Amino acid sequence: MFLVKTHSNCFIGDYCHSYTKPIGLTLDDILREEIRSNMTLSNQSFSIRMTSALTMIMFVAALINSGLSFLTFQSKDLRKVGCGIYLLASSITSFLTISMFTAKYWFVVLSQINESISSSVLRGGCKSIEPVLKLFLYLDAWLNACVAAERAFNVSKGVNFSKEKSRRIARWLILLLPFCIMATIIHEPWHRDLFEDNREGDVKRIYAWCVTYYSRSVQDYNTAILFIHLLGPFAVNLFSALFIIFRLARQRSVSRSEQTYREHFYEQLSEHKQLLISPVILLVLALPRVIISLLSGCANASSNLWLFLSGYFISFTPSILILFVFVLPSKLYRKALKESLRRWQRRMHV
Repeated sequence: MFLVKTHSNCFIGDYCHSYTKPIGLTLDDILREEIRSNMTLSNQSFSIRMTSALTMIMFVAALINSGLSFLTFQSKDLRKVGCGIYLLASSITSFLTISMFTAKYWFVVLSQINESISSSVLRGGCKSIEPVLKLFLYLDAWLNACVAAERAFNVSKGVNFSKEKSRRIARWLILLLPFCIMATIIHEPWHRDLFEDNREGDVKRIYAWCVTYYSRSVQDYNTAILFIHLLGPFAVNLFSALFIIFRLARQRSVSRSEQTYREHFYEQLSEHKQLLISPVILLVLALPRVIISLLSGCANASSNLWLFLSGYFISFTPSILILFVFVLPSKLYRKALKESLRRWQRRMHV
């Protein structure tokens, strides 16, 4: 599993078995030259040992984050409206996202360390893991956008807001969203395959790794879909936050005319600044993955290894932040979490 030094970085394999790679960098590309075949994890390069530890830390953090979030939104009172249902679902999908991220990392590493793994297993993992990872990642982002949209709708309707209708819409969206997202990425398994490179030496070896190839039209489509799933949830979050701030400021200026509209606006902006800060932070954290995905396939990952690894890992941190983005800033959600923890402790002592 090596990039041949005498070849352009646009090609993998040897002169007789070259494969053009016109897409952005993947985790396979970033780690390709760092993994040492037939060696234990303790004998791997520092980058592999470090990222292995970081991957497991992220997995444990996601488990704690999702577990506490799940306990919070198990409360029936919070699930009387759609927001609680969306956040309960998000607490599950965020953990599934990091679980698939962990599976992706170990699939890349172990499939190159252990050469005895069958081609059928490698090909199956190659075709399935990345699309499933994207499904959960995109679903998590859109569920968070649904929370923002419902909050804006609640402010818009005021006393006419229907909790029953809100719950019904939430259940339908949670059911439909995975199918809508899958429809946008259904092409991916057909463009991913196992590349096998036969090497002659003292012992004949077959090096195999997962490669992705898109035609120009599919690459353009893939780029558009990437931006839709990144900028779509961000736009919904941002515009919902702005709508809430402007609408509440206008309502307050009517009922409390002793203050100007501008004063009410700045008051609401200060009170709801978290609604604006959160989507911006999530967008910034997701950008490295987008940049890496759009880089030329000729980019040399080994010369900027830590830059690419940092960007790749940082882009998955939003999936372990639901507790900090939604639960802890809210007095209502913090109270529900404390009550759930007290109930859990009482059950443990029974």
